[in-house]
Amino acid sequence: MISLGTTRVCVIIIVRAIYICKSLEAMDLPPRLRFKLDKLKSYLRSAVAEKEPSYDTSHRMCPACRALIDRGAGKCPHCGASLKAPRAREGTAPGRVMGGLIPVPSTATSALVAANIALFGISLYLTQEAGSAGSSGSEFAGISRIVLVRLGAVYRPFVQDGEWWRLVTAVFLHGGLIHIGFNLWCLFDLGPTVESLFTTQKFIFLYLATGVAGFFLTYEMGTGLTIGASGAILGLIGVLIGASFHHGRLGKDYRGQLWKWVIYIAIIGLIPGMGIDNYAHAGGLVSGIVLGYAIPEGEPDTRAEDNLWSAVAVFCVIIIAGSFALMALQLNRPLQ
Repeated sequence: MISLGTTRVCVIIIVRAIYICKSLEAMDLPPRLRFKLDKLKSYLRSAVAEKEPSYDTSHRMCPACRALIDRGAGKCPHCGASLKAPRAREGTAPGRVMGGLIPVPSTATSALVAANIALFGISLYLTQEAGSAGSSGSEFAGISRIVLVRLGAVYRPFVQDGEWWRLVTAVFLHGGLIHIGFNLWCLFDLGPTVESLFTTQKFIFLYLATGVAGFFLTYEMGTGLTIGASGAILGLIGVLIGASFHHGRLGKDYRGQLWKWVIYIAIIGLIPGMGIDNYAHAGGLVSGIVLGYAIPEGEPDTRAEDNLWSAVAVFCVIIIAGSFALMALQLNRPLQ
């Protein structure tokens, strides 16, 4: 156990180190050395404040000299390079409501939350309509299984018949209030973080890709009816884990916290009778780790790369819209 005197000495040393860093800031240092100095100062401050490690979304890296600068800067103060304003970043930092309990999402995260709520409302309405007609069938935690199959749940026989669009639509379906409530709570918390770290365009791709990867693994393993955004949620956790490998000691500490959540979710998934699709969780998590490690964080360095990611995001939206269009075409088809 560390004594109080030792703790005070450590704090004094760290405070002195921060003071030295501030003194060095006044010197004309090379951009790379200044960037390392900023990282050291940030780490020392976090050690004194005893805060949990997190990503600093108030700064970005200059694509020309790689120095750390204010996110809203139009010109790098170190090398003089002109910078475009950060697109799709304003408002992506989550605000807080209910005393800081719930983060307020924005942009693509808000759209995903709205889509999930809308589909749940439709599912609930159709379930009630089917119940009044006396043909609700068995329920999936509150929502009729027949309704979920019609709305695009992953059902192996239909996917085998070529209805691959179900791997997309199932990401937006939920079986009950607890199911959607837990998933949206996680999306509220994780979405703004990933979106701020990777940009909105990349976030759209990451969410869709990890969600589809999770359900594809479920399909390959022969699981029956399955729905939910939890595969994509685990995908976002995986993305942050993958990205953390590029952030040294802070990334390691942050990664440790994320792995704890993965372990908790895995334990819950092993409880009999919970009906949790562990294959979708595993597929989303693994694909998220790979993508989070491979895809560069922050805004694209070149206009060509920026245009590419914009095209990818538009393509993902088209895939989602097209999948629901195909779902609508077979909505009233007799089920065999």
